[in-house]
Amino acid sequence: MTEWTQKHLLGIEPLSVDEISLILDTAVQMREIMDRPIKKVPTLRGRTVVNLFMEASTRTRASFEMAERILSADSLSIQAAGSSVAKGESLLDTVKNLEAMTPDVIVVRHSSAGAANFLARRSNSRIVNAGDGAHEHPTQALLDAFTLRQSKGRIAGLKVAIVGDVLHSRVARSNIQLLTKMGADVTLCAPPTLLPQEFSSLATLSWRIDEAIEGADVVMMLRLQQERMTSAFISTMREYHAQYGLTLERLKRAKSDVVVLHPGPMNRGVEIASEVADSRASLILDQVTNGVAVRMAVLYLLLGGGRE
Repeated sequence: MTEWTQKHLLGIEPLSVDEISLILDTAVQMREIMDRPIKKVPTLRGRTVVNLFMEASTRTRASFEMAERILSADSLSIQAAGSSVAKGESLLDTVKNLEAMTPDVIVVRHSSAGAANFLARRSNSRIVNAGDGAHEHPTQALLDAFTLRQSKGRIAGLKVAIVGDVLHSRVARSNIQLLTKMGADVTLCAPPTLLPQEFSSLATLSWRIDEAIEGADVVMMLRLQQERMTSAFISTMREYHAQYGLTLERLKRAKSDVVVLHPGPMNRGVEIASEVADSRASLILDQVTNGVAVRMAVLYLLLGGGRE
């Protein structure tokens, strides 16, 4: 059996196929705990986790908090608006002060790419990257993989189309690495302005959604991240939906048993039609549920579970 040896979870790139599989296998056990009438185990009793979110979040922050509570860890959540960062304190000084309170794990979300890696090099605590700028979002990719394995029974050999704002998406970057490592065939689709050529060595690139989702087993939609856009990458929202929005009519080009993923938050009527988001093909709410199980698995492994 694979032994967990990583001190931090900073991204998908450092993880081997066996380590990814270990997280997913561990998440299966955690998912079973979530289905119990009493969702509480003493696994991480006496451990402390700090959730340091310097960027807006609903699903990820709530998911980590829920995971910590189920595992009986003590947790503390801090957001930028209520922290000393708002008074001018540096991120490193904030983390050093938190470390003085001896937490076991610090979960970090930050708008700057590389923030989690920066802290991992200067911190004694274990660091979990909960999203750093447009760089990586490893736990999102892991929960997406868990959801696909749960639905399809495998990842290897699946034809996956990732459609939307690839340029600004940390979710896309983590998923491209994970899915290709696990043997999936990935196609990226976006307007030319939002589709970096750097991914051509890992995935097929397409500017046409009809072409990208033809025969797909999985369609993953990404929202337009306007908060990260510094110039005009698209003409209008209406035109974007007409050219790249996922509708029921378009979805017919995929396989009959296609599943649809979206990391959230969704912009209905922009990248995805409500009829698709609420359809039988949609696994969007399953992703949210599975996110708790995967984050439970990550915390468990980081805090010694993989060596028991």
